[in-house]
Amino acid sequence: MKKIIYIVLVLIVLSFFFKDNNNYLPEDTIRFRIIPNSNETQDQALKMNIKKELETNLFELVANAKSAEETRQIIKENESTIKETLDKYNIKYNIKYGTNYFPTKEFDGVIYEEGNYESLVIELGEAKGNNWWCVMYPPLCLLDNKNAEENVEYTSFIGETLSKLVK
Repeated sequence: MKKIIYIVLVLIVLSFFFKDNNNYLPEDTIRFRIIPNSNETQDQALKMNIKKELETNLFELVANAKSAEETRQIIKENESTIKETLDKYNIKYNIKYGTNYFPTKEFDGVIYEEGNYESLVIELGEAKGNNWWCVMYPPLCLLDNKNAEENVEYTSFIGETLSKLVK
């Protein structure tokens, strides 16, 4: 009986933490999106090459931004860096910073609703291919990239405690 009471109490506490499990982003996020010309292999590869180069030239600058306002400032101050990066590839492009439409997105099992969001959008050519996207503020672009390179094991105190109680 004691175990059941502990489990019920833990579940009640957990319910307070997971009320809205589909909204992990604060309201003042700044998204980023690269839309390639098409889904052809060379266009998708170009998209990823540009993404990789911008990781070095832009993402590292916004990684330590403490606010959305600071991130906005960094993006505006580095528009020439973005253009220089894109000009290397000799392709028609369009850079849009402001409120842009995003379709519904899913990342790590979390669904981000469609809508108009503050964002930096780079359209390559006809911009009809599958896009790459992330969040610049808070700097989830870099966090996602770092997590891909590291093998991190997370444990849960509550999960471990529940396992011990059930045994």
